[in-house]
Amino acid sequence: MLKQTLLAGAFVLGSVASHAQAISPTPDQIKAYTSAWKGERMPDGRPKVSDAILARLKNISMEEAWGVLRNKGYHNQYEGEWQLIHNDSTMTGRVVTAQYMPSRPDLQDLVKETGKKEGRVQTGGTNSWPIDVLKEGDVYVADGYGKIADGTLIGDNLGNSIYAKSKRGVIFYGSVRDVEGLSEIKGFNAWMKGQDPSYIQQMMLTNINTPIRIGRAVVLPGDIVLAKKYGTIFIPAHLVEELVLTSEVTALRDEFGHLRLREGKYTPGEVDTKWSEAIQKDFLNWVNNYPGKLPMTKKELDDYLKERNY
Repeated sequence: MLKQTLLAGAFVLGSVASHAQAISPTPDQIKAYTSAWKGERMPDGRPKVSDAILARLKNISMEEAWGVLRNKGYHNQYEGEWQLIHNDSTMTGRVVTAQYMPSRPDLQDLVKETGKKEGRVQTGGTNSWPIDVLKEGDVYVADGYGKIADGTLIGDNLGNSIYAKSKRGVIFYGSVRDVEGLSEIKGFNAWMKGQDPSYIQQMMLTNINTPIRIGRAVVLPGDIVLAKKYGTIFIPAHLVEELVLTSEVTALRDEFGHLRLREGKYTPGEVDTKWSEAIQKDFLNWVNNYPGKLPMTKKELDDYLKERNY
């Protein structure tokens, strides 16, 4: 038994050691991070949430998304107080993470040598490596540990490359340069902690697609981000579809409640508490005759309401 235990321990240590110097986790390791997701995956192992859900997520408010995550026990998924290039922009997408640290020569040499062995581009800085892995629908999210001067992770050249690959922008807990040039890239936006004319110095990339911290938020590769001028929320992939539908129903309930309050049909106390059977029946009748297009299918709504008692 002791021999078996020692052999098992040696195997685990060997497995860890074999991947310890990799820039990115293997697809199987990313699947382990995101094991609650049961759907389709990207080639690198990240969850592949559908484009249709990403589009519907754009219409969800920060408060609705935050409330669903808190009710699920996810308390550390929001970060605010961003600077944006375009303030009235909303972005959703599948997260690619990158971790940056202050430079340390011996570690930086190891990172560069590891990247060379993995076939990563050796010309230019390592801050181009996360861009090389981007696919359409991805959002590049980087922990630049809040460094502003000499911490500019991209300028307009890299910004053009990012948008060409992902059709999305970036979220940096750090800074960018060439904001004037970045602002001219149609469709591109950046959520950042600052901007500076300096170029990146004394700063190194350490990992791609590992768990990172973005201010108050814990972010995993393959999370789905909802980014608005009001903040950013990082949603575990396995919760995003339920979050979207729950938030859409909440918005419908609010719309109905506000309408009935303006009409004077119900009191605020009646609307703000558990609804009576009469209000529930009124709501269902209103939904069945909804004047516009519902954000979800009728089947999705009916199935959702069957499991809820308001």
